[in-house]
Amino acid sequence: MTAQVFRDSDTDRNHRAAWWTSRIAIYGALILWAIICLFPIYWTLTTSFKMAPDVMKGNMIPWVDFAPRWKGWEAIGLSPQTLGQESTVRAEFLKRFGNSAIIALTSSTLAVILGSLAAYGLSRFSYKWAWMKNDDISFFFLSQLILPPVVLALPFLVLYKELALLDTRIGLILLYTLTVLPIVIWIMKDQFSSIPTELEEAAMVDGLGIWGAFFTIILPIALPGMVAAFILSLVLTWNEYFFAALLTSTYSNTLPVMVASQTGSQGISWWSMAALSFAAILPLIVIGVALERFIIKGMTAGSVK
Repeated sequence: MTAQVFRDSDTDRNHRAAWWTSRIAIYGALILWAIICLFPIYWTLTTSFKMAPDVMKGNMIPWVDFAPRWKGWEAIGLSPQTLGQESTVRAEFLKRFGNSAIIALTSSTLAVILGSLAAYGLSRFSYKWAWMKNDDISFFFLSQLILPPVVLALPFLVLYKELALLDTRIGLILLYTLTVLPIVIWIMKDQFSSIPTELEEAAMVDGLGIWGAFFTIILPIALPGMVAAFILSLVLTWNEYFFAALLTSTYSNTLPVMVASQTGSQGISWWSMAALSFAAILPLIVIGVALERFIIKGMTAGSVK
């Protein structure tokens, strides 16, 4: 039997142990953070299958702490037993869902289009209006986020009443576009600033104009950032409650207003509120998973230019 010729030195063994220790610590922290982030979604989903005593006792694990029931989904007409039947609550839910989808998608799309054009102009051209230059204009847009929404409640209520925009989709679309526009400009300005101007200059040498260079060269490169800005705008507009409750009443109410209305003289219907909440966030989860690669590209685009 031959003796082992090559042996790991103490330094190699210590390095391998340190590597495994760091990996275990990193992945352990990531798993813990994932559990913390996903727990509210888990709690919402399980609550939609609980009865009142299970909610009050704080039972968490289905088939262990409580027996799941379709009570929350029956309350909104989306349980297997009620799907084949006519349901006023389900019709109202689908109406609110449609309102939220139309308003959020339209306002987010408009904000990304207008915000991208404004951000491109601020990153490529020099402006001066009175004492304001590019940095001052950029800060002006960003400063609009400082103002609390409640301060604008009365002015918008009076303005929308005079313009006959109360309880209309177009009214919320215009308001939501204005609300998320500063965020889109802020994100896209950094995105466009990270793209070298030499690419546009080379395109113009080849015969393209400013718009041709923008749509042919710059837009494909900045697309991941635009998708990330769109998703952020979509999340903010989809979940907005204050102005939706203030400026709508019957025809243009959105899902957040319906979720908040699950209270009455007998208390809060936690099961139906949880079912509505999960049904409301499910489209955002699907969109986020489907467009994850664009989000990552948009977040890391500036680091590889």
